[in-house]
Amino acid sequence: MDKIAVLDFGGQYAHLIANRIRRLNVYSEIVDADIPAEKLKDYKGIIFSGGPQSVYDIDSIKADEAILDLGVPLLGICYGHQLLAFMQGSEVRHDKQSSEFGLTNMKVKKAEGLFKSLDDEEVVWMSHGDIVAELPSGYEVIGSTEKGEWAAIANFEKNFYGVQFHLEVTHTKSGMQMLQNFLDLCQVKKEWSIEKFIENEVKAIEKKVGDKKVFMLVSGGVDSTVAFVLLSRALGAERVYGLFVDTGFLRWKEREKVEKTLRNAGFTNLHVKDASNEYYEALKGIFDPELKRKIIGDLFIEVQQKIVEELQLDPNEWLLGQGTIYPDTIESGGTKHAAKIKTHHNRVEAIEKLIEEGKVIEPIAQLYKDEVRKVGEEMGLPKEMVWRHPFPGPGLAVRCLCAKEEFYPEGYAVVEGKINDEIEKTGISARILPLQSVGVQGDYRTYRNPLLLKINDSLDWKMINQLATQLINQNEIVNRALVHCRPVEIEHMYVNESFLTPERIELLQKADDIVDNFIKENKINDDIWQFPTVLAPLSVNSARGETVILRPVQSEEAMTANFYPMQKALLEELCDRLMELDGITAVFFDVTNKPPGTIEWE
Repeated sequence: MDKIAVLDFGGQYAHLIANRIRRLNVYSEIVDADIPAEKLKDYKGIIFSGGPQSVYDIDSIKADEAILDLGVPLLGICYGHQLLAFMQGSEVRHDKQSSEFGLTNMKVKKAEGLFKSLDDEEVVWMSHGDIVAELPSGYEVIGSTEKGEWAAIANFEKNFYGVQFHLEVTHTKSGMQMLQNFLDLCQVKKEWSIEKFIENEVKAIEKKVGDKKVFMLVSGGVDSTVAFVLLSRALGAERVYGLFVDTGFLRWKEREKVEKTLRNAGFTNLHVKDASNEYYEALKGIFDPELKRKIIGDLFIEVQQKIVEELQLDPNEWLLGQGTIYPDTIESGGTKHAAKIKTHHNRVEAIEKLIEEGKVIEPIAQLYKDEVRKVGEEMGLPKEMVWRHPFPGPGLAVRCLCAKEEFYPEGYAVVEGKINDEIEKTGISARILPLQSVGVQGDYRTYRNPLLLKINDSLDWKMINQLATQLINQNEIVNRALVHCRPVEIEHMYVNESFLTPERIELLQKADDIVDNFIKENKINDDIWQFPTVLAPLSVNSARGETVILRPVQSEEAMTANFYPMQKALLEELCDRLMELDGITAVFFDVTNKPPGTIEWE
């Protein structure tokens, strides 16, 4: 089978490149960046992924220079673009003034090769601080942006191309056309499909499991359900045992719904365990988001082991099954060179140890959410199950923010003043909030403060999107932007010492249920890919209370996302319903794309 190699330099989107190529029905493989060139000679084309490092650092990841002599088309993306230039003698340097994060207009200088059939100007998506500072010998410029003269370069004789932007993300409008152009240059056959994946994965499951059985951790979501169906197809339902753990962080009355869904999906061997008391006890006094995730993930294993003992199952006869998908792995720093953004519950140390011992099976670990859904549809799962909104494994625990005290970064008042001076003419004012959230910028994890924008006029989402992107790019102490759902004067803001308690989770459950019912009632559920409702221990103009943060996003695979531009009238109505909840002092709306903000706040 013809194939394309994607060299993984640790970028958040390395695997997304392979995903996009498979969508074009061409087989692609992720390989380590330091693979010897000799092992790549059978590939029709090679792609250098992005990465979190700088090519001029002594310890940065490099590729075998003999790759340049293989005689196959080569494409460098972001870090890969910089590395391609660097390997051929050009300078790469950090340039804060030339950094770009988010959507950027690129002028196409030469619409041929990689850019065949493109318009004179294209919208591309950037996430970089380093730049190529000189053109390599034999190359010419094929695309430029306002800040980047050499945003795209080409050596047409060798079929080598470098692009500073990420063509693999959906935000780059013609990204798929560019990839198709590259595949055409590679003269590669289209021989890949979801049907092929299912066929190959069933064989792989049979081989790995052998004569053992699988103890499957299930949640009722699409990932674990599709993984279960795949395992059952390969092994038979009698060899797959489901465990559903109620952590106490489920949605309102979710336990009953999940149990019904799982049994309807064919989980005949299903054990339900209420472990909520154990989780609340383990998380008492914990506010750090990474530590919360670690404790939740470790406790999943402890609970599973207790169930194994209670059921008198021989651990040597069973493997642990999980519905892990690729974003869980990449955000947890699970590939060789990737930076950790946040640890997913299915990638804690205890799980990693079991993986090393060969005791875990994850049949969809190489897929993204969109591919998982296609597998589910292909295997006959009902639409309402396949297209259910994603819900994090740790549940509402990562949507219920905790804090000991307020936190402002050093010099925040100066930055806040500077921002307000800059945007004064727009009639918008800004406040830096005294708490933090997780983000991803330049392939690295950030933990920074959000910026709250007060919009007095009508909600012009296009203008807000541009302003939010601009302010986050220009100010390193913030990684997220919010707006008031209804403009109010904020005289005081208090951060309450708050941890995970049944009372706070119940309040979040009620808020989340209001949101879930509202979007279904107004028939916008299918327009939104995921809608986290976040509870923050932030009191606005009152001595004690909480703030609800609405985070609806549009996405396909969770690696990138845009905030959902909800109609003003609907947003105000939803805000009014939430403000009726006892203890809610404000409702904010998250207008951050991913990057720089992750979909979840923790």
